[in-house]
Amino acid sequence: MNLADYLNGDTLGSFAALSVSFLIVNLGAYSLISGFLKIVKGMYKTFLRPGKNLKKLGKWAVVTGATDGIGKAYAMALAKKGLNVVLISRTETKLQDVKKEIEDKDYGVEVKYVVCDYSNFDKKAQDHVASEIQDLDIGVLVNNVGISYRYPLYFHELTDEDVTNIVEMNVNSTTWMTRLVIDKMAERKRGSIINISSGSAMYPLPLLAQYSAAKSYIEKFTLALNAEYSKQGVSVQCQIPFYVSTKLAKMRRSLSVPSPAEFVSCAIKHVGHADPVVSPYWVHGLMSYFMDRLPTSWVTSIIMSMHVSTRKRGLKKETKLKEESEKKGN
Repeated sequence: MNLADYLNGDTLGSFAALSVSFLIVNLGAYSLISGFLKIVKGMYKTFLRPGKNLKKLGKWAVVTGATDGIGKAYAMALAKKGLNVVLISRTETKLQDVKKEIEDKDYGVEVKYVVCDYSNFDKKAQDHVASEIQDLDIGVLVNNVGISYRYPLYFHELTDEDVTNIVEMNVNSTTWMTRLVIDKMAERKRGSIINISSGSAMYPLPLLAQYSAAKSYIEKFTLALNAEYSKQGVSVQCQIPFYVSTKLAKMRRSLSVPSPAEFVSCAIKHVGHADPVVSPYWVHGLMSYFMDRLPTSWVTSIIMSMHVSTRKRGLKKETKLKEESEKKGN
């Protein structure tokens, strides 16, 4: 019997089945090992990896949307790390309050503020901000300012002003603020830019479509810039929170909804590291891990159902407020 005869029939079938089984077992083992290593790596980055000495990146940090929520918490945390801080927001009285609050902590840092309304970040506004920060050794920029819908809505229900503001506050602010500082960071070969995105960017988000798209831009913009500038000593990182207990989110604090300070205490440990996209708060990371493993159609359907319900409550509340306003007017 020659080799061809030997491999005919049942013997060849058995050999093929054995090969397929061997391949499946090895692929399964590889997947398990790969998954385990990802979990270990994620746990190390989240809980064990030390934060960078941010003063080595530069003397100053710039934070947009610095009077509330994540922006204010970042300003406080960066000052505590020993960086001088530039606060940027649109309300001067709030800026003054945050400036005083940081100074009262006696961290031994300088604090200055710039009044800027990012809903109209035109050339004049850009030049104003540029003139205020041009002589500073900026090591960290936190692009935090942003705006969402007042509650979930169909796209045609947004006003033209809503549509414009979402682009201006989320996309243009991040783009132009980055442009104002990144060239000097590259010249000095040190610096870190933190772009605050949202879990909204990770999945199709019906009834928050434009906000989701704007935050997706932040992620892709970050990934490309980090590839461009990482070899020049500048890290560009997209940080992705899910819900945080801020005025924008209007949600109570819980295990899955941290306070801004709790979120930033985790987030600041990632500043300056080479990870281009991170979900700093560990509960959000777990949520993302499990949601990523569900069919996209399921996630979209669940989100749509949640947002339809929230929209109804929003419309009802808005109608009530309108009626009360009309009564007072009469």
